[in-house]
Amino acid sequence: MSVVAGLSGRLPTFPWDKLEPYKATAAAHPGGIVDLSVGTPVDPVPELIQKALIAAADSPGYPTVWGTPELRDAITGWCERRLGARDVTHRNVLPIVGSKELVAWLPTQLGLGPGDVVAYPRLAYPTYEVGARLARAQYVAYDDPTELDPAGLKLLWLNSPSNPTGRVLSKEELTRTVAWAREHGVLLVSDECYLELGWEAEPVSVLHPDVCGGSYEGIVAVHSLSKRSNLAGYRAAFVAGDAAVLGDLLQIRKHGGMMTSAPTQAAVVAALGDDQHVREQRERYLARRTALRDALLKHGFRIEHSEASLYLWATRDESCWDTVGHLAGLGILVAPGDFYGPAGDRFVRVALTATDERVAAAVERLA
Repeated sequence: MSVVAGLSGRLPTFPWDKLEPYKATAAAHPGGIVDLSVGTPVDPVPELIQKALIAAADSPGYPTVWGTPELRDAITGWCERRLGARDVTHRNVLPIVGSKELVAWLPTQLGLGPGDVVAYPRLAYPTYEVGARLARAQYVAYDDPTELDPAGLKLLWLNSPSNPTGRVLSKEELTRTVAWAREHGVLLVSDECYLELGWEAEPVSVLHPDVCGGSYEGIVAVHSLSKRSNLAGYRAAFVAGDAAVLGDLLQIRKHGGMMTSAPTQAAVVAALGDDQHVREQRERYLARRTALRDALLKHGFRIEHSEASLYLWATRDESCWDTVGHLAGLGILVAPGDFYGPAGDRFVRVALTATDERVAAAVERLA
């Protein structure tokens, strides 16, 4: 067995490959496929961000892993303005090459390995488990993180708003979990990439002083511009929190050359400095959410959680694959809930990331 095969052998089967036959069925619909399976943005990159990228296109030198001072200013300012965080310094922030990269490689970059434990929600983004596997660490899914056995637990993932369920953790839940993690010396990393997309709840960051007590010790928050600014193609994200943790990550990432491109850094400065385009994009998603939610309910679905994020967590109280097949017959492709853990085997995840025209087509077919 080759070394490469040995590494890939630690990973589960890539789940999306299982969806291909259903995608073919949906694509055969006379009106074409409505792909609501993947949360990839479809709306244009805001013009002010494109202009910032173009203006920085002549960037012949290497960018820095820590980012420009302007980028760090933009991140710290956004954290204070949008998250309510206090006294955020440059040492409390670090740009990353998209949030998925960070999630997949964080356990390795933290030096975790056999005997160490990574914990994540029972229903969760699959890359939390992938990251643990890559590091050869153990992993465990939880319902309530404060009921975990802290022995050997080194990394605790939170995800609020949740992918896939859209569940939002309350300020009280976050505060209790932060206190528990600190008591047991466990690093808490909160994936908050959907924080600006709250519909029926107002998501709160672990960096909010009411949650963390004004100290960032032992906590890190992950944020992405993919959804809120349509920048999935730019690979633009950052982490904020414990300066000691981020300082170590900075040194490791310098050695690894894990740097965001200079034009992307300039684009992020523009994106974080403008709230108007985020409000406009929220309105687009809200309209699509309302239309799809009403259509699914009328079609006999039940929707749970989904108070935030870019998905509807829906069920017909049957196998998720039966539901995927049913909708594929209508030309609609969705993600089966068991992609996110066995507990999701009777749900599907319906993304709001399709054009208005395609959403309208889905609504018509569900009628």
